[in-house]
Amino acid sequence: MAAQDELNQLERVFLRLGHAETDDQLQDIISKFLPPVLLKLSSVQEGVRKKVMELLVHLNKRIKSRPKIQLPVETLLVQYQDPAAASFVTNFTIIYIKMGYPRLEVAKQCELAPTLITAMEGKPQPQQDSLMHLLIPTLYHMKYSADASKGLSPFNLTERPKTMHLLLEFMLDVLLMPYGFVLSESPTRPTPSSSQGGSSDGAGAGGGQGLPQPPPGLSVYAAKRVIGEAQWNAEQLEQCKLGIVKFIEAKQVPEVESVVHLAVASSDTRHSVATAADLELRSKQSIIDWNNPLIINKLFKVYLGDVPLKSKGGNIKQELKHEPVSTRVKLKILPHLLRSRLAAECFPANIQVVYDGLFGANTNNKLLSLTLQFVHHICMVCPDTNKPLGLMLLNGLTKLINEYKEDPKLLCVAYSAVGKLSSRMPQLFTKDIALVQQFFESMCKEEPDVRLAIQEALSMMVGAYANLQGALLNLMEALVAAYISKPEVQVRQVAMKFASTVFAPDHVPSRYLLLLAAGDPREEVSAEAQRVLRGFPSKNSEKEGSKPMPSFNDMVSYIQEKAAQRIKTPAKYIVGTSTIPFNPSAFGEIMLYLRMCLAHSAGARPMSTRLLDMQDDAPAIGRYVHSLLSAEPVPKGLEANPVHVYMDLLQQLLSAVGDVKSNDVVPWVLNSILSRYIPSQNPHVRQAACIWLLSLVKKLSHHKEITTHLKEIQVAFISVISDPDELSQDVASKGLGLVYEMGGEADQQELVSTLVETLMTGKRVKHAVSEDTEVFQGESLGKTPDGQSLSTYKELCSLASDLNQPDLVYKFMNLANHHAMWNSRKGAAFGFHMIAAKAGEQLAPFLPQLVPRLYRYQFDPNLSVRQAMTSIWDALVTDKTLVDKYLKEILQDVISNLTNNIWRVRESSCLALNDLIRGRQADDLIDYLAEIWETLFRVLDDIKESVRKAADLTLKTLSKVCIRMCESTGSAAQKTVAVMLPTLLEKGIVSNVSEVRSLSIQTLVKISKTAGARLKPHAARLIPALLEALSTLEPQVLNYLSLRATEQEKSAMDAARLSAAKSSPMMETVNMCLQHLDVSVLGELVPRLCELLKSGVGLGTKGGCASVIVSLTVQCPQDLTPYSGKLMSALLNGIHDRSTVVQKAFAFALGHLVRTAKDSSVEKLLLKLSNWYLEKEEPVYKSSCALTVHAISHYSPDVLKAHAGVALPLAFLGMHQAPGPDEEKGEGHDATLWSEVWQENVPGSFGGIRLYMTELITITQKALQSQSWKMKAQGAAAMATVAKEQTGSLVAPHLGLVLTALMQGLSGRTWAGKEELLKAIGSVVSKCSAELRKPCSGQPTIPEVLDVVLKECRKENLVYKMAALRCAGDVLQSSQEDRFRDMADILFPLIKKSCPESGGASPRSMEDDDDDDDDKGVKDKALQTEAMLCAFETLGKTWPRNPQTQAHFQSDLCTLMSGKLKLSTWKVQLAVLQAMKAYFEGLLLLEKGNGEMNALSQILTEACTALTYPLENKSYSSVRTEALSVVDLIVKRTGESEQWDCMSARSREQLQRSLSTLQSDSRPELRDKAQELRRRIQSQP
Repeated sequence: MAAQDELNQLERVFLRLGHAETDDQLQDIISKFLPPVLLKLSSVQEGVRKKVMELLVHLNKRIKSRPKIQLPVETLLVQYQDPAAASFVTNFTIIYIKMGYPRLEVAKQCELAPTLITAMEGKPQPQQDSLMHLLIPTLYHMKYSADASKGLSPFNLTERPKTMHLLLEFMLDVLLMPYGFVLSESPTRPTPSSSQGGSSDGAGAGGGQGLPQPPPGLSVYAAKRVIGEAQWNAEQLEQCKLGIVKFIEAKQVPEVESVVHLAVASSDTRHSVATAADLELRSKQSIIDWNNPLIINKLFKVYLGDVPLKSKGGNIKQELKHEPVSTRVKLKILPHLLRSRLAAECFPANIQVVYDGLFGANTNNKLLSLTLQFVHHICMVCPDTNKPLGLMLLNGLTKLINEYKEDPKLLCVAYSAVGKLSSRMPQLFTKDIALVQQFFESMCKEEPDVRLAIQEALSMMVGAYANLQGALLNLMEALVAAYISKPEVQVRQVAMKFASTVFAPDHVPSRYLLLLAAGDPREEVSAEAQRVLRGFPSKNSEKEGSKPMPSFNDMVSYIQEKAAQRIKTPAKYIVGTSTIPFNPSAFGEIMLYLRMCLAHSAGARPMSTRLLDMQDDAPAIGRYVHSLLSAEPVPKGLEANPVHVYMDLLQQLLSAVGDVKSNDVVPWVLNSILSRYIPSQNPHVRQAACIWLLSLVKKLSHHKEITTHLKEIQVAFISVISDPDELSQDVASKGLGLVYEMGGEADQQELVSTLVETLMTGKRVKHAVSEDTEVFQGESLGKTPDGQSLSTYKELCSLASDLNQPDLVYKFMNLANHHAMWNSRKGAAFGFHMIAAKAGEQLAPFLPQLVPRLYRYQFDPNLSVRQAMTSIWDALVTDKTLVDKYLKEILQDVISNLTNNIWRVRESSCLALNDLIRGRQADDLIDYLAEIWETLFRVLDDIKESVRKAADLTLKTLSKVCIRMCESTGSAAQKTVAVMLPTLLEKGIVSNVSEVRSLSIQTLVKISKTAGARLKPHAARLIPALLEALSTLEPQVLNYLSLRATEQEKSAMDAARLSAAKSSPMMETVNMCLQHLDVSVLGELVPRLCELLKSGVGLGTKGGCASVIVSLTVQCPQDLTPYSGKLMSALLNGIHDRSTVVQKAFAFALGHLVRTAKDSSVEKLLLKLSNWYLEKEEPVYKSSCALTVHAISHYSPDVLKAHAGVALPLAFLGMHQAPGPDEEKGEGHDATLWSEVWQENVPGSFGGIRLYMTELITITQKALQSQSWKMKAQGAAAMATVAKEQTGSLVAPHLGLVLTALMQGLSGRTWAGKEELLKAIGSVVSKCSAELRKPCSGQPTIPEVLDVVLKECRKENLVYKMAALRCAGDVLQSSQEDRFRDMADILFPLIKKSCPESGGASPRSMEDDDDDDDDKGVKDKALQTEAMLCAFETLGKTWPRNPQTQAHFQSDLCTLMSGKLKLSTWKVQLAVLQAMKAYFEGLLLLEKGNGEMNALSQILTEACTALTYPLENKSYSSVRTEALSVVDLIVKRTGESEQWDCMSARSREQLQRSLSTLQSDSRPELRDKAQELRRRIQSQP
């Protein structure tokens, strides 16, 4: 029975599902019944389970085709977690959870996310995977609380470690998943071999089992579960990854667990994921413990994948085996391994990473570089006991070094790693001498960078070979001997290091090799070898059993043997005529070392450097030498006694080196300097040679060799003078001075011409003694660094030539004592001060020409020239008044050179002028001021920046000087102002160079502050010039922006610009000038102002002029009166500016100016504005009129009141101006301004209209007769206001005037706004009908008015027609006239023509929804409906109480209304019902004693049938209400006139039936009313 019940229940659910028509219904049923239906799956009855399955199949089809339907996921999740639920139920429940969860709103998904995690506990793996697949996309939208530390974590994973690990594992797989990956079912490529190079059995087998190839870092199983049933597309996957990163950021899992996730995410190919992860990882970097085994093991596991190790066998299922990650991920993981000490110690994972990076299939240079860094890290950290690791590292590195050839930098790192490894585990290297040989060999072949790295590695390896024995030691000896003489210096250096470290200090062959190295031409080799040889080993550093140095006998014997061999080979050395076996430096070292060995063998402490220190040991050494000489048998290996051999070798060395015959070395030294060292390419050698040469010339000035080679010596000095080094130049210049002093007159003449030619042309005499190139070419002159040096002397020469005294150049050279060295004791020793003094005396006659040029040269931008000239100046100009004496000449020279065509001259002139004018009085400079200012303005626009800077500096100084001059009292200040102002005004502020303008303005402002009343004579020029500058100085970009801005932006920007102009320094200056004005200046100033107002282009200028005019009206109103007319006309000309801001400024000025103007001028102004307003159509005219009148009203109200008759009617008309298409009716709108004027100047609107009625009617009539439609409409609106305001009190003659004006306005064609006239007529006639009935001349009668209005009713324009009809309706209603025939002619066709369909709004076609035609159709229909409503309203108003008219129309009208009630929209029904009410109220048939029963009966039958429609209208209560009131009226009037017989039984029945439907109406008052009416109808006989 129970089973049957269950089946019945299921059947009912089935039935409800079948009945569900809409999605909402279906959703309700599913929400209610899906969970219980699923529970039925655990039923023991087969039939029930079958039925459930059948129902679920049906449900699935419907759900899948409707993606919007929501499932009861929350309930299903609760059901899924029920521990008692059967697995069959849970298996099906999760299907619907998977289907419903993604359909939920995002917020709901986030809310349920923690439940998904709870639900995972203890469920089968595939179901857990499905739940995680649902959860991951939600994480992107999750919101976490800002403070995670308070334990508000939504997921609370720490309490569920198993779930957390599952989730983290899944997240890692998602992060590793590449975008757009497709899992192909057949293996596209063989499984890659393990990272250790050899393919293991498991990997090999995997390739053949037909498993698909997973992406890097994932197993086949992991890839499949990430793909899931519906694979995410690239964008969704990106969101999932971002969600995971956010999840980790929100500290939902411990840092230890999530580091690897962030590392993987930071390598993502999508920028958003990588950046987010990278930022998070960086923020945690300092907190993470990189030596935590958990983190490091995870990183290794991800990096290497599941590498099958031999110990573990292949026990991982092939499907679960993770691949190693891609190179991109490895590049992100390796830097973290480099941070960890533990990572370097993890064997064998560390070596696997190394081999994978060095030799893996997918490695690249970046990975190689990081791997090598890791090798370094391992070498630093790893315990030196781990031999297998060391061996594998060494093998790997040597293999890389042998095979890799691409990037030398990486090779360097590899070599360096070998070196580190050797110092860490020397035992690996000790037996491997072949490696040393290989490195030495590579060092000879590789490029310099790599050679350096090998040198470093070998130097570190030396320690590993310190204890070599036997054969290995001999091998090493041979190796060092082979490489110690190689051409590469690094090879020799390292070989020398091996010789000094590997062998014992008494090992003779290695000492010999060190002695050869001590004679090496390179200091780094020789110095180190000498250090080793000469240092006496300390006790503890000696090797066991070894002595500190070899015995004298052994060493001598070995040297003798080698010397004999070398003398026969090309290794011998030839000095002059002698041949020796070793080069002199090596030979010298050998002799020294033998001497040390002798001392050691004699038992003394050997000292290498000073023989004096060994004096105390002399007796012991003597005894030992004696014993050697007296020993009969010669020690074996020696052909002669060792002492004799030593003496022979010494003899050999001294005879070869000391081979100098002649005593006089001067010719040889001079020749060497001139032929070898002066032409040298090395500047240091040249400098030294030059100093030697100077010393020779100074000390040996009378030596024959010197005096006969003066010319060559001069050539040598000239060649050095062009060196970039200052000391060399200085030494050479001193030398040249000495050479000149030493020569005879003819020599001097020749020397001068050579020097001048060389210095002026830059050509140099080639050195006959050398084939070297020229040291510099002519075109490099004047340029730094080469040319810079020569320019000093070139300037000196030009200076000498200008004075026609070329030989003076030598004097100058002595004066130009511009190197600090000559002031030191050494320099003074050369005794040049005497020469300088002598030269100074010779120059005295040339001072007038020299002083101006020397003064300027002191400021030369070239440091050398500057120093040279300053020292000459200091030597010559001992009297400081000299500058004042020659001030005029200096000024002329400097000013003329300001525009020189050489930039250095221009710059030095500026700087000299800057120095010269400081602190000068006005009288010194006044004659030159204008020229200086003008010239400096030109220089301020120089092509060279440094010149511009110098000019700027000078101008600033000049400005300060001039301002100070203007401050003083007396005629000088007046003169300065008179000179300065024209220059600044004509040349300064109008310049197109911005710096010139700004400086001119700053100066003008400051002068105007200090000069005060002295500005008055110049005010008429100064003020207009400054006003003009307001525009020219404004950035041009503002005009550009202003042109492209919208109207609103433009006015905001213009206002800001004008405000900036008014607060600018120019305006400040203008305001200062205005304080000193009087009538004498106005005559000149006003015409210029008018000119500016007419021709000024810039916004700033116009605004400034307006501001000046306002200031003048305040400061000198009486004086201004004669000029006001001119100014007003100028302002009026400019008031129609495009900029509203300028309009306002001019209006503001006019508002103030009318106070000072004559009455006639003001009258003219207002009439002109009035004419403009009425006649001009452009909006700019309208707004300028409004602004001007408003300003006059605001700032000069008394003036406005005096002319109120003109101004106020205009304001009244203006109040009715409609806003333009792009204007809003706001504060700034013209109408608002006009209404302010009107309201401020009239005693209330009513009184105002009364007061100015005649003028108002005149101006509105003018407006109505205007050619402009807008103006007509405005006039109509104004007229309407007059009518409305005065309605109740309009009497003759005003009533006639108003009505006549309104009727005149109606004549002619229709225009927009004409309706206002009709409204006005309607309101006037309806309010004043009694007044109109009185006969009065000049006042139209009501019939006349009606004729005019009815004529307008026949116009075609529907909107206008409606206004006319309403007007006619109002007039007829108030006057009780009967014009129904005329109205019927107009209205009946109108009603019949417009027939909107029933059923509410017209059904619009769905397809053409956006179609223009369709929109037009809708508008037309709406208009027709409105026309119909208006028609019925008018019918009601115009229904007369005239029996004849009623008899004629009553039947037709009733039929018309009844017909419309049936087939109309609710609005039309309402209008018809209102008309019907008026119709029945005025129907004469319903009065007592009426005899026409038939007519009434017919009307009532028709009306009752029609009324059933509105009474039963369920949708609109307003229609029902109106219909009830009509029925009520009919019942009431029928009862009152006792004509119930006229209402047929059928009609009564119809009414009762319709009224009974209202019994269930929602509104109680309608229910009651309907019930009462039913009773009344029932009670009738």
